[in-house]
Amino acid sequence: MAPNPRRARIFIREKGLDIPFEEVDLIAGDNLKPEYMKINSHGLIPTLQLDDGRTIDEVPAICLYLEDMHPDPPMLGTNPFERAQAIAWDRHMEMGGLAAVAEVFRNSAPPFAERSLPGRSGDKAIPQLVERGKAGVKLFYERLEQRLAEVPYLAGDNYTLADMTGLCVVDFAKFAGFDIPGESKATQRWYEAVSSRPGTKV
Repeated sequence: MAPNPRRARIFIREKGLDIPFEEVDLIAGDNLKPEYMKINSHGLIPTLQLDDGRTIDEVPAICLYLEDMHPDPPMLGTNPFERAQAIAWDRHMEMGGLAAVAEVFRNSAPPFAERSLPGRSGDKAIPQLVERGKAGVKLFYERLEQRLAEVPYLAGDNYTLADMTGLCVVDFAKFAGFDIPGESKATQRWYEAVSSRPGTKV
């Protein structure tokens, strides 16, 4: 249930696609073992492997490929501006939210004591970075509330990949001990809407 694989799974489910999944145990470090590194030399998850053996990694690239191959229902906007907004806000969720929560989690969770950076080993956790991560999570929630007070979904009027990523960030933040602030009413309204979609039940 790591955030990045979950983002891809939600996208696939929302598209109504039947793509088989193979679990990779991130906690156990299976993503850094030779068998997986042959598929993804960066040691990151997820990876989409096509029928002909070619692979695509990085969630935005996987989703862009699937969107182009299966355009209905649209999950990356319905016009050029909304598509740009979906991509931009997906990036904001990654860089402003996921990165901050991961900074806290990877520098405090025992399984990552020697793997504090994704896709590699030998990087010792730095406890001092936890406080910086906490400040980042606080700012993430503030900016999320500001945006959702203006629009129903992150890219505007329609549900997109950005909302899937935002949901995964919020759930990861909750797992790490950072609930949605009580005063963030717009965020709570949005969270109830996006977390109740059938595609999220994966």
